[in-house]
Amino acid sequence: MPDLLVIGDITDAMRDRLAARFTLHHTDGMDDPEAWLDAHGAGIAHVATNGHDGVKPAYMDRLPDLKMISCYGVGYDAIDASGCAERGILVSHTPNVLNAEVASTTLMLMLMCYRNALADEAHARSGAWEREGNAPLSRSADNRRVGILGMGRIGQEIARKLEPFDATILYHSRSPKDVPYEYVSDLKEMAGKVDVLVCITPGGPETRHLVNAEVMEALGPDGLLINVSRGSVVDEAALIDALSTGKLGMAGLDVFEREPHIPDALKALPNVVLLPHVGSATVETRGAMGALVVDNLIHHLDTGGALTPVPECAHLVT
Repeated sequence: MPDLLVIGDITDAMRDRLAARFTLHHTDGMDDPEAWLDAHGAGIAHVATNGHDGVKPAYMDRLPDLKMISCYGVGYDAIDASGCAERGILVSHTPNVLNAEVASTTLMLMLMCYRNALADEAHARSGAWEREGNAPLSRSADNRRVGILGMGRIGQEIARKLEPFDATILYHSRSPKDVPYEYVSDLKEMAGKVDVLVCITPGGPETRHLVNAEVMEALGPDGLLINVSRGSVVDEAALIDALSTGKLGMAGLDVFEREPHIPDALKALPNVVLLPHVGSATVETRGAMGALVVDNLIHHLDTGGALTPVPECAHLVT
């Protein structure tokens, strides 16, 4: 059977399906993956990885016969997709199957922040309600003006899930989309018009620190910043300063610049909700993502194509 290099963890269901068609080689079990690839990299045509680990340049250099990378996740900024396309290597990812879950996580963060969920839960659990009386009032999440940074598949699902809350939706992206929402060409301008700024744009060099101190100050002392995209999109040092000084009201974060590290200064702030990158982390959604990773690999093995290629590689699918 053909060889498959597996980078990072995979589920038992993925392993069972893949083992029926490939001989699996797990980098997690190797003392020195680069040395192993020096000896065995030639002839390996397929790689399974994830959006966090990607494929290191040192691995790519040792895989001269690579034909296809199947990524577990919709984000793939840890893979040089443009470089792969130039080499004729297909890269696939797992779009659509996680749209609803990430949108639900966004809504959860918004509700947790506005309704002061963590402090209220602690007030009840600690016995403070009995000792000290009612918790302070929170704020309503209804009728908010929400700016979405990135109006792709997930951005549109976030907008749809906000409809019952009577939200007014604005958005910023590289170009206007065919959607019934107000397009704002300047991100800082949009931040000044909304109560909530949701980040759901891809990561990578082009969007690094796109949400900077000026954008946060425009969002303002009553504003809420939610990031469910990539930690690199938000200037984390500027975010800590804005939350600490009151230039920004609140933040709900599922992603961070140096995951899994979260700065102690963020952990100490009472006006931020922190999640450990769990936007799509449900049994159902992760199962669907894993199935699509395997489907892409098997489809390539059988046809030379991919079911869900990344945009940079779409032209390689015939």
